[in-house]
Amino acid sequence: MIARRLIVHGRVQGVFYRGWTVETARALGVTGWVRNLRTGEVEVLACGELEAVEALIARCRSGPPAAAVSRIDVEEADPEPHAGFETRPTA
Repeated sequence: MIARRLIVHGRVQGVFYRGWTVETARALGVTGWVRNLRTGEVEVLACGELEAVEALIARCRSGPPAAAVSRIDVEEADPEPHAGFETRPTA
């Protein structure tokens, strides 16, 4: 199992990005969470098999139809035990 922390930049708040991320991650079998940041970005912690996490990252580069992702910062993270994928409160 691997984990990656993503910071998604662009027009990613108010466009169903978090809900889309939850649906996409669950479909791929990725666990973790997503939340808005007060600075306007979206933060994602994705845990799972390498291929599934990489697939989520690739899909996050586009996001839902109303989003306009300008870039994603990706860094390694420590895996956290999660039963699924959830939305967390804004940080």
